[in-house]
Amino acid sequence: MSNAIFSLPDSHSEPILPYAPGSRERALLKAELDRQFNQQLDIPLIIGGREVRTGKTQKAVCPHDHQHVLATYHEAGEAEVRLAIDAALAAKKDWEATPWEDRAAIFHKMGSLISSKYRYILNAATMLNQSKSAYQAEIDSTCETADFFRFNAKFMEQIYQQQPISDPHVWNRVHYRALEGFVLAVTPFNFTAIGANLATAPAIMGNTVVWKPASTSILSNYYLMQLFKEAGLPDGVINFIPGRGSMIGRIALEHRDFAGLHFTGSTGVFNSMWKTISDNLPRYKSYPRLVGETGGKDYIFMHASADAVETAAAIVRAGFEYQGQKCSACSRVYIPASRWTEMQGLILGLLAEVKMGDVRDFRNFFNAVIDEAAFDSTMKYIELARNAKDAKIIAGGKGDKSKGYFIEPTVILTTDPKFVTMEEEIFAPVVTIYVYDDAQLAETLKVLDGTSPYALTGAIFARDRYVINQLTEALANTAGNFYINDKCTGAVVGHQPFGGARASGTNDKAGSFLNLIRWTSPRTIKESFTPPRDIKFPFMEAE
Repeated sequence: MSNAIFSLPDSHSEPILPYAPGSRERALLKAELDRQFNQQLDIPLIIGGREVRTGKTQKAVCPHDHQHVLATYHEAGEAEVRLAIDAALAAKKDWEATPWEDRAAIFHKMGSLISSKYRYILNAATMLNQSKSAYQAEIDSTCETADFFRFNAKFMEQIYQQQPISDPHVWNRVHYRALEGFVLAVTPFNFTAIGANLATAPAIMGNTVVWKPASTSILSNYYLMQLFKEAGLPDGVINFIPGRGSMIGRIALEHRDFAGLHFTGSTGVFNSMWKTISDNLPRYKSYPRLVGETGGKDYIFMHASADAVETAAAIVRAGFEYQGQKCSACSRVYIPASRWTEMQGLILGLLAEVKMGDVRDFRNFFNAVIDEAAFDSTMKYIELARNAKDAKIIAGGKGDKSKGYFIEPTVILTTDPKFVTMEEEIFAPVVTIYVYDDAQLAETLKVLDGTSPYALTGAIFARDRYVINQLTEALANTAGNFYINDKCTGAVVGHQPFGGARASGTNDKAGSFLNLIRWTSPRTIKESFTPPRDIKFPFMEAE
């Protein structure tokens, strides 16, 4: 017990290194890329701090060179899932009793390790196994991950400082307990930082976690587990179990002590898990906390008053950085007819500069989609557009999976604002453009609002302030993260808390206190210093 009220260091955003030719960071990253490319790891499960090898293995490969194996990883079976749950529950008592400042210190240590020792390890692993460019890896696995650790520690401090009013002779206070049970974290491939945050946000609030990582981001996620241990996170607080999602989910969601789900993935999977949890409610000690970020069909809407060069750059960057595999990636665009000829030239001109290939060649803006299933699914959408009467491909449209899962940045022009590629999430380098009649602005905004079930990110481009206000109001429910004269990607922890509504998730805003507060179960405590000594009230006295 410390006789002090501590204050954490102020949070700060991790500086982004540019990796310019001749720079020290470029040389260090290239050396780490070579080291990881030329080794093959054996990745175990990590349960209660122990390495567990099941013998049931899969390969972790480079999506841009899919015959090259980076690691062999072991998959959990039913017994290992139950062991992981038991380990989380066994670690719970000591971890939730750990003083908050000690938990915060561990997370600040994680951020410092990423800034130094683990920067190039995590970046290289993310580049090789998830096919990200140096810049995309830097803003993800280094900067955003470190930001989550530092800012979440500060958010925890701020939450704990929120205390009720006390009258004279009474002390009211709120004890922010951990949830009663374990939290299941189910994480996606596309952001190393999301994997880190989904596993650790509940943990910093005193919960213990069973972490099911995506099979296509195993390498960076395994290095995260090493980082957690080096920073001093106790064994069993986070348990790492790669494996089949349906089996892991079934066992975890039927457990009496299941207390919460932290999820990023498809809407369909989240809906299925929600239904299973609902069916299992009689089993649980408490109502589980469900926090999910799911699909998106993110848009850019251009008004006739907008700057064309800025809008074109936003479309290409938001649509095609990381091959369109961001939750926030732009996949539908609305352009006024009066600006279309100009915009088409600018967009095609920018795409002509895009080079595609291996992540180790830093000249490449564009790399491979994550796996063969993503490649095949995307090519079906492209072929559908190629054969449609109300759509045509004006850029890209070709794919080759012989060496890597490469799909050209593809732009579809449609005359139907509800064409399938305007409505359905593709999660790939495909952007569909609809050219609207300038005189039909209000009608087009209504069409945009009603086209997709999702509401994750959206952006508007306009110079006229009255128009900006009109668009902002008309599109109020279309995006949880809304951008004015900026692309619809690139949310920064602590700056633009991230999350959407409608079919895009529970909008619990990762990167803010709103997410962390979901992982607490507050207990109000009233302590009376002068409790009553009888049952009399003044109104009971005789006249």
